[in-house]
Amino acid sequence: MTLEPQQQRHSPLDESSMVPAGMRVAGAWSWRVAVVLIVSAMLIWLLSKVMILLIPIMVATILASLLRPLVKKLKQIGVPQGLSVAIAEVGLVVVVVGALFLVGRQMIAGFSDLSQQAVIGLIKIQDWLTDGPLGLSNDQMTKYLDEALAALQNNTNAILSGALGVGSGLTHFTIGLLLTLFILLFFLLEGQDIWAFIVKFFPRRARPAVDGAGRRGWVSLGSYARVQILVAAVDAIGIGAGAAIIQVPLALPLGVLVFVGSFIPVVGALVTGAVAVLLALVANGWVNALIMLGIVLLVQQLESHLLQPFIMGRAVSLHPVAVILAVAAGSGVAGILGALFAVPLLAVANSFIRYISGRGWEHDPELPDIYGLPQVVPAAGVAQEGGTQAGAEDLSGSDVGRQPPAP
Repeated sequence: MTLEPQQQRHSPLDESSMVPAGMRVAGAWSWRVAVVLIVSAMLIWLLSKVMILLIPIMVATILASLLRPLVKKLKQIGVPQGLSVAIAEVGLVVVVVGALFLVGRQMIAGFSDLSQQAVIGLIKIQDWLTDGPLGLSNDQMTKYLDEALAALQNNTNAILSGALGVGSGLTHFTIGLLLTLFILLFFLLEGQDIWAFIVKFFPRRARPAVDGAGRRGWVSLGSYARVQILVAAVDAIGIGAGAAIIQVPLALPLGVLVFVGSFIPVVGALVTGAVAVLLALVANGWVNALIMLGIVLLVQQLESHLLQPFIMGRAVSLHPVAVILAVAAGSGVAGILGALFAVPLLAVANSFIRYISGRGWEHDPELPDIYGLPQVVPAAGVAQEGGTQAGAEDLSGSDVGRQPPAP
């Protein structure tokens, strides 16, 4: 005797009927999420093994997005492409080396005065420890100093290994710098061809979406980098000028430190601001340190309430919570470098996902002549995502016409 369909559905032999629907949905989600997490962990582990190659590629990509407009303008006035790229890259090297030379001279000139002021500050601290509320005697202070020296001597091996690590880090930095300059050269020269080669790895039907999303992410990366440089420059000028006005030593190196630290959102501003206040405290005392603290807070408020919402928000639409979480996740995965690259990667991913989810390739004026999509003429003056009009940007600024990817 055969069971009716209704009886089959409720048969005690049917195991799925014994599992609640919510549990089945949770199980389906669980194994899929587990697979995603495992694959992500494996990918991060693999990338960590090639970090010496990955970091130069990422730095070269950001620098290429910054230098590409300069290369494009030079080509528009008749400069050959190779010479335009050489001018842009050599100019970048000259500016960086010149800034480092100027900062180095300022640091050498200021360290002598700072060392004398630091000695005076240490004497004041010693007087406060003996005459202040702690009331430490000279014997107690000598004992604590001897214990510190003994601890230093007992950790000589750790210090030497740390010094060797610094030497190895300098070697890796030099190799990474040379790789970055080499990769940057070809990104500026042949960025369009490199991107077309990458697109060919995707299925033919997916190439319009990948191509358009990648270009939109590239525009977003360039906008973010340029605006971040502007924000960092405002922070550096504000804090550096304030330090110079109240006669804090090493004002110029401090400004450069603030400029570099500003590229790490949230965390960089806090660390560099603390360094500025500590430098003022050691050199000039409590009153000067409080004034420096007020200057730092004023500049950071200007950045957070004016520059970030009105300038950065127009370039890249990222919520502050997303930025903080990205910085925290990046620093947890790859330390300072992870915090440095987390927000640019998030900005690119944001533009990429929005383009795909909005099916932007169906109305992208850059793609119809390549992939045979319907021609769509955008309304005049309508800005596209990323702060630029569609069709206004490409990956390399090359005048060479784009060719359709091979099957």
